[in-house]
Parts: sequence; structure tokens; C-alpha cells
Amino acid sequence: MDTDNLKKFFSIAVLFFVMSCTQAPTTDDGKTYKIGYMICNSEQETLQRFKPFTAYLGRKLGVRFEAMAIDTSDFTKHVDEMDFTHTNSLLYVIMNRNNGVDILAAEKSGSLGARAKGLIIASKKSGIKNIHELKGKTMIFGPSLGPTSYMAQLDILLKNGIDPENDLAFYSIPSGSFKHEKVIYGVLFEKFDAGAVPLLDFERMSSDGRIDPNDFTILAEGEPVPYCNFAVTQKVPEDFAKRFREVLLSIKKDDTIELDGEVIKVLERANIDGYEDVKDSDFDGIREMAKRTNMPPYQKY
Repeated sequence: MDTDNLKKFFSIAVLFFVMSCTQAPTTDDGKTYKIGYMICNSEQETLQRFKPFTAYLGRKLGVRFEAMAIDTSDFTKHVDEMDFTHTNSLLYVIMNRNNGVDILAAEKSGSLGARAKGLIIASKKSGIKNIHELKGKTMIFGPSLGPTSYMAQLDILLKNGIDPENDLAFYSIPSGSFKHEKVIYGVLFEKFDAGAVPLLDFERMSSDGRIDPNDFTILAEGEPVPYCNFAVTQKVPEDFAKRFREVLLSIKKDDTIELDGEVIKVLERANIDGYEDVKDSDFDGIREMAKRTNMPPYQKY
């Protein structure tokens, strides 16, 4: 081999070595892994929050991911299309029982970290001071498959001898996007006597200055339960699911991804604080609450 060709050979060898050392670990077999994200407020808002997060996971794991935004009420219909799921705790319990989905990590956000709880609120102007005064009143709930926007509040009402079907004058669930905000504003502007809202949304709207918490009376608080989470379907190899979980638990607040020419802090954009280890048994409180309130996956009629 002459000198010029020898130089070219060593240059290519060095370049290959450097690239192999700097590329992310890869298991890329040509497959695109799909992550189903439960729509929190709207499809656009959900994808805006989680597309950078999804790209970050792809870079760390060396595979292609696709983010799917799916409505809460339709999520279980599409579970067979997904490899990983990002949902609330009630949807996880439903899919764990019916589809064999396994928990990976719990999401941390707000004052309770990886836990959440539901509130029943009333406007101070209403004069309502306790939950027993809700008989004969009107109430607005959040999404019916929301553990802290519907199920927890239904559990509280039933424990206090109030059956919404018989004891409330009227109740409603808002349609469209940003349902939790609609509940809070519906109470604030006295369209309803009381509302069912997650503590997290109440905290966020208070910290953003969109509401003054002093304008409300908190009539009741539910028990703390697991918050949103990542889980894995049965078709994903166990070793890859383990790596996915390790990446989730290792994400730091300053971790970034460059996407469409913008450097984005993935946790900040997703509006979360991080992830922590969680066991399936941590969801037993959700299971018991679902049984008490005749909710899926334990409904009897």
C-alpha cells in the first residue's frame, strides 16, 4: 500500500473510531417505537410538551420513537398500537388488568411530587362551607377517567352520603380542551356551585396568577395517589424496557435536546420535575377507589 493510500486508510479508521465512541448506544433494528401520550389539555399542547421529550429518549436509546397524542376516553382502544404509554394512574390500572401493561416510572410534578390528589372546591361567594351542603346544588367534574378530577371526588361524595345521580340538582363534565381549567373557571364565575379539580391544576393556575386561591373554599381533599406515569406493553423486550426506565429515572432538569434549531430543556418543556421509582402495588389505592366507585376496570354495570 503506497503512502497516500495508507494515510487515507488511517484517516478513515480514526474517523470511524471517533464516531463509534460518540454516538448514542443503539438498538436500532429499523423499528419505530410508539409512545402513546394521554392528552392532558389538548392534542397540540400535549405534543408541544412531549415531542422534545420523545426525541431525547430516542437520542439516549439510539432508536426511533413516535409520539402519539390520544384522548383519555379513547386510549385503551389504541393500546395495541403502542410500545410505551404515558397516562394517568387509573388508565394504567385499567391497561395493567386488561392488557398486561407494566409500570416503569412515576412522574413528579407539583407540591406532592409523584403523588396527586383531587379537590372539591366552591366559590367563597357561594357561602358553601362544607361538603354536606352540596345536596341540591350543582357541580362540575373533570374528565370521567381522571382519578383526581372525577373518581376521587365521586368517592368523597359517596362516603359522605351524597349520590350525584340523586342528590345533586345537576352535574356536568365539560367538553373540548383544557377541561380542568373550565371546571375552575366554572366555579369562579358561579356557573356551578362546586367543582372537582386536581390539586396540581389548582396550584398551577394559582402560581400563574390566573386565579386567586383565596377566592375559593376547599370543601374536601382526596387521598394522595400516584400521578402520571410511563408504562410498557408486553411486546417490548424486557432488556429494552429496562433501559427505557433507566433513562427516565436519570433525566435531570438541565438535560436538553436540539429540535428544529432550538435547544430545549426536556423536563421544563414537558412541565414536569422528573421521575421516580414506583411499584405496581403503589397503585392498589387506585384499585380500591375504582371498586368503591364502580369505575373501570371493576365496574359491575
